[in-house]
Amino acid sequence: MNPAPIKKAVLAYSGGLDTSVIVPWLKENYGCEVVCFTADVGQGEELDGLEEKALASGASQLVIHDMKEEFAADFLFPLLRSGAVYERKYLLGTSVARPLIAKHLVDVAHEVGADAIAHGATGKGNDQVRFELTVMALDPRLKVIAPWREWEIRSREDALAYAAERNIPVPNTLKSIYSRDRNLWHISHEGGPLEEPWLEPEEDMFQLTASPESAPDQPEYIEIEFETGTPIKLNGEALTPYQLIHQLNIIGGVHGIGRADLVESRLVGMKSHGVYETPGGTILMAAHKELESLVLDRATIQFKDFVALKYAELVYDGMWFTPLKEALDAFVDATQGPVTGMVRLKLYKGNIIPVGRKSPFSLYREDFATFGQEDVYDQSDAEGFIHLFGLPLKVRALNNLPIAGLHMSKPDYSRFKRD
Repeated sequence: MNPAPIKKAVLAYSGGLDTSVIVPWLKENYGCEVVCFTADVGQGEELDGLEEKALASGASQLVIHDMKEEFAADFLFPLLRSGAVYERKYLLGTSVARPLIAKHLVDVAHEVGADAIAHGATGKGNDQVRFELTVMALDPRLKVIAPWREWEIRSREDALAYAAERNIPVPNTLKSIYSRDRNLWHISHEGGPLEEPWLEPEEDMFQLTASPESAPDQPEYIEIEFETGTPIKLNGEALTPYQLIHQLNIIGGVHGIGRADLVESRLVGMKSHGVYETPGGTILMAAHKELESLVLDRATIQFKDFVALKYAELVYDGMWFTPLKEALDAFVDATQGPVTGMVRLKLYKGNIIPVGRKSPFSLYREDFATFGQEDVYDQSDAEGFIHLFGLPLKVRALNNLPIAGLHMSKPDYSRFKRD
């Protein structure tokens, strides 16, 4: 039995070449009405004239949602509280935005009575998975159309020719040699010279951050106040989540904060080389960890670091709306009650230097830590502790068992010939 025909599709629309071409392609190949949807997640791109362009491409309407505050409060701050970092460097800027955009795609599909959603993600990337897993989680009845996995278009030239044949208006600016994605949290750079990971990125590629060499010669001090793990004030001023991140992006960018150069493992199996600029996010991550070091015990910090690895993997893989992600959020929330207080940082030429932290829930006691005070800590107690703590080592030695690495045989290098 043939599947039911598509009557109306909602397209994730940016106004760029690819999505401009997708509109007529959908109409021709699926015979459906196309509603374009644009998500404002702080990418800073010009939205004026976008509706006219979408309609000229053949769409029946354009829907724009301002999602900057929702993005900051409901996606970026939970990410911050979790401490998630993918493969040691990536602060998940693109990954964390996709489930939010897909969620709104589903909402718009419901509002306009669509039976499908479409996206312009390629078949070689991660975004196709992130979009489609979210749709499956929120409304699996919706069909997902991914033109890059179906059509014959294989290059920018093919897309331009397709648009010209149909008199579709497309961007007339020169295409950047880089593939970029930008939102409130970061901007990513891929492709072009970055496809050779041995080459140093060109300085004119960066858009949010000054080079550390050209950053101010004088440091800047900032103070960030947290309440239960969530930043609420910058330098004493209460700000909305969007405003706080936006201001830190500006401050961090001036001082060359937040650059990350990474060869990462894509979900689809290949390696890719990307450079990320996340000035505000990098500052917030550093501040949050400093405050946690003051108020969380060792066991909680260590286990939370373990949870953060899995949290990052879930976000990267597009599994935001899953039972495991929900369970990990519950654990993170349980740890964040005492993460309330102030952190003072010094920003200088790409460096974030913590210079102060305080909290009403601090676990630090000067009278316990000082070397000069004896009435709260009897140093002789340490002897018994060390005897018990080192007992396994003592037993191993008494049984004449080898310590791996110290008594292992080494190869006889004299047997090898020299070139």
